[in-house]
Amino acid sequence: MFYRLNIWLAVLSVTAMLSACSPSIREAQDVVAQADSLWHAGQMYGVDAGDSATLAQAYETLNVIPFPFREGLGLGSSYAHACYHYGKLLRAKDNPEEAMQAFINATHSRTRDYHILGRIYNNMGDICHRAEAYTLSYDMFERSANVFMRDYDTLSYFYCLNDMALELAEQGKKDDAVALLSNIDFFTQDEYVLAKSLETKAIACKKVEQYDSVLYYTSLLFNKGYRYSNVLLLRAQVYSYLGKKDSAVYYANMLLDHTTELYEYCNALYILTNDDETKNTDGVKEVAAQRADTQKLIEIHKGKLSQAVQLLELDINRRPNLAWLYAVMGTLVIVGTCLFIYVNHKRKNHLLLSQKIDDLKNKDAANYANRRAQVEANCDLIVNSSTMKTDLNWKDFESLCKIIDVNFCMLAEKLRQKQILSEQEIRLCILVLLDLNRNQTAEILRYAPNGIGKFKYRVAQKLHVEGKNLRKYLICLAIDEPYK
Repeated sequence: MFYRLNIWLAVLSVTAMLSACSPSIREAQDVVAQADSLWHAGQMYGVDAGDSATLAQAYETLNVIPFPFREGLGLGSSYAHACYHYGKLLRAKDNPEEAMQAFINATHSRTRDYHILGRIYNNMGDICHRAEAYTLSYDMFERSANVFMRDYDTLSYFYCLNDMALELAEQGKKDDAVALLSNIDFFTQDEYVLAKSLETKAIACKKVEQYDSVLYYTSLLFNKGYRYSNVLLLRAQVYSYLGKKDSAVYYANMLLDHTTELYEYCNALYILTNDDETKNTDGVKEVAAQRADTQKLIEIHKGKLSQAVQLLELDINRRPNLAWLYAVMGTLVIVGTCLFIYVNHKRKNHLLLSQKIDDLKNKDAANYANRRAQVEANCDLIVNSSTMKTDLNWKDFESLCKIIDVNFCMLAEKLRQKQILSEQEIRLCILVLLDLNRNQTAEILRYAPNGIGKFKYRVAQKLHVEGKNLRKYLICLAIDEPYK
């Protein structure tokens, strides 16, 4: 009795609070919309334009609204965007701990805006990377990659693959890093992504002391016109390790003109302290003093980063008691249902509701058409390759499935989860999807051409479709479109 009374009092209290704060909520939404506009223009709210205190207030206004009410008011996406912009602003102001908390809050917002969620996980991974928590950073980048894939943002997905490979490289797992990067080399032609992949390969080689390979990869980047500060540092360090002091000093001096990163700056000063034979004793002492000052700043920054990582670890390991939330949500569902029926009856908005449903159907149809076109384009790309079997790693079934999953929306995994098809039958489905003719299929499967039709018929029966419609079914399965 008292428990129910407390729940109703909580509902009434929050309702009154939201009514009183409704102008503030609208103002917060306007601020978030302005921050989005600046973001799309390549600027940051609170730095390039706008007031940081205003953004902080907008974030707090949306943050104090309990999750069920926030979702009920349709503020989930606005809140996630507020968390992202405020977290980025805090990072720019060297406050990674509070930035991490803002990002963590965004992950609990239940938003379906996968693009913003992917960027949030990516920022969390970058904070962990800077704190040298490489395993946790890998996990965050992997979550970011999965979210971007749900949004069909393949370019951002490949960036995340590179980030994941970098975390493996930092742990000395060169072979694993290169294997992951091979997906980028094979499936994308974006020059900047490929350049970042070369940079990661150079880092992986440095970690295992393959210095000639480091110089090779960084030279490729130089030839392409890329002068990343990290590339300059790699060359300076490698030449220092090889005892080529003149070259090490040359690139270290160049790095000082190209970086504002404390870590890179400190490493460049270390090389100049130990390898610059042109400086006298006073000059060396001056550089050493600069490096000592930089190291103090790095230690302070590392402390802040460590606290941010601890926040994330606590959030991952926490086990919240959500009983109260379920009770509130149950109450809200009942109240909301009654209000929904009453409002609909009074306003007679059946026509508007039907229009919204039609709009959603049209949007779904357009999405399915885009996904289907992407599947067909990937099929053409693979089939027209003169080394198709090698590209697909046809002999290794597990590798084949991974490649198919990346290119065709987890199709191989979806077929395997049905637990009704053998390995050879899944291979046939892949060839049917690629739209190979009977002779090509028979040659690859090492099967008699006159038996392919029966084989295809048996597989189609297992999937409860007609043989002539098997490819249509596989495409629908890949893009999650209902098969009709």
